[in-house]
Amino acid sequence: MGIVRKTKSVKTLLNEFERTKTALSTLDLVVRLQYDMNKSTVYRILERLEKDDILHSFTGKDGLRWYALNETDGFSPTPLSKTHPHFQCRDCGKTECLPITVPIPEVEEHSIDSVSLLLVGRCSNCMD
Repeated sequence: MGIVRKTKSVKTLLNEFERTKTALSTLDLVVRLQYDMNKSTVYRILERLEKDDILHSFTGKDGLRWYALNETDGFSPTPLSKTHPHFQCRDCGKTECLPITVPIPEVEEHSIDSVSLLLVGRCSNCMD
């Protein structure tokens, strides 16, 4: 893990995650931060924060790359497992980490480095 410098750009980007409390797509971040930094800077910071385990990423139902903070699940002091699923609402687009762990089976003669599980449905706000 590297050392993340808390530059103004890094703080601005991280503030978006703190403010929304949800996963954000690269497209969302580029649009939200267009007056603070250019697209290349957004991508570079996201890459660095993921490498330093501050963020994790996954592919959403739209094919876009989504990022979320590596946080605790609110119930335990340890971070969410790297094998947790994500949920994306098909109506409003809200995208979030789910605080459950999905066991990854061992596969003979294979080495699994990562797993991506995206659940798509309707969030509680859209079910009303």
